Amino acid sequence: MTIKRKDRYMYPAVLTYEDGQEIAVEFPDLGCATCGSDEEEAMKNARECLGITMQGLEEDEEDIPKPTPLNAVKVDSNQRAVLVDVYMPAIRLSAEMRAVSRTVTLPAWMNAAAKERNINFSQVLQESLKKMLDC
Repeated sequence: MTIKRKDRYMYPAVLTYEDGQEIAVEFPDLGCATCGSDEEEAMKNARECLGITMQGLEEDEEDIPKPTPLNAVKVDSNQRAVLVDVYMPAIRLSAEMRAVSRTVTLPAWMNAAAKERNINFSQVLQESLKKMLDC
């Protein structure tokens, strides 16, 4: 299959209900799963799980499986199939804008003086790098 980035993906998910347990959510076509304490949380987590999974497949240039039609998904009596969709431009932007942690080394006197003045190290580094990178 050719990798084709789409704006929206829609995949069936199977919600499993067990007394006294969180609602399990599985995407049979993708081999990923999540859960939630109630349906609202389960669906929110399902959308996040789908977005992360699809972002990973796109980044790794792996084949994107074709979703099984919702009416073809087999479920047990304590399960139900639902269609979950995710809007990828927001997921991709979030991945591009995510912060990464970097370790920096500086003289102890400079660290102490900056802390005394409540200087935000991350902000100073970001502003300096933006200036140096002309962005």
